[in-house]
Amino acid sequence: MPVRVLLVDDEPLVRAGLRAVLEAQPDIEVAGEAADGAAVIPLVRRLRPDVVAMDVRMPLLDGIEATRALLRTVAEPPKILVVTTFENDEYVYEALRAGADGFLLKRARPAEIVHAVRLIAEGESLLFPASVRRLAAEYGESGGNRAARAALERARLTEREGEVLRLMARGLSNAEIAARLVVGTETVKSHVSAVLAKLGARDRTQAVITAYESGFVAPG
Repeated sequence: MPVRVLLVDDEPLVRAGLRAVLEAQPDIEVAGEAADGAAVIPLVRRLRPDVVAMDVRMPLLDGIEATRALLRTVAEPPKILVVTTFENDEYVYEALRAGADGFLLKRARPAEIVHAVRLIAEGESLLFPASVRRLAAEYGESGGNRAARAALERARLTEREGEVLRLMARGLSNAEIAARLVVGTETVKSHVSAVLAKLGARDRTQAVITAYESGFVAPG
């Protein structure tokens, strides 16, 4: 089954460019388009996309609030890929904190756009881990976020789970973590699932944000 993508951006040229790039791939299908975050929830319910590629800044409802509303309202929400002009932007970090799974620059090359959509859909690796680390260092509350610290304390991660979380924060995929720890990929998947469940995280990105903001992993 192809990865179904909903494009959400107030610039028609951006949507047209993304559509052209994505529809050139045999395993990706553009399910629909929207010009503002306010249209996301009804379209997601009707089209059931796997990934929403969403502009972070829009006039009526921006990508941050649209992400919060989508995750709060839809029972089984799609992955959310924030599309932005500027990489080092507090809006991007706030979107990740709100629940977005990753971000993509509008100036990205076609191959990078396709890779980002596939990676987000698979959910087995962190997209642009170095950039997420820089954003956390600049805009996060390293060690100072009470909610993140409380979530980590409640999680009571085992030593191996903590090791897996640190490797997740470095951007390693399940296969790479398995090779590093000399265990099977299925074992790593089980550890990752346990980490997400214990932290109450929706995905790897949210788990890594919690790791940074609790001080468990230093973002620098």
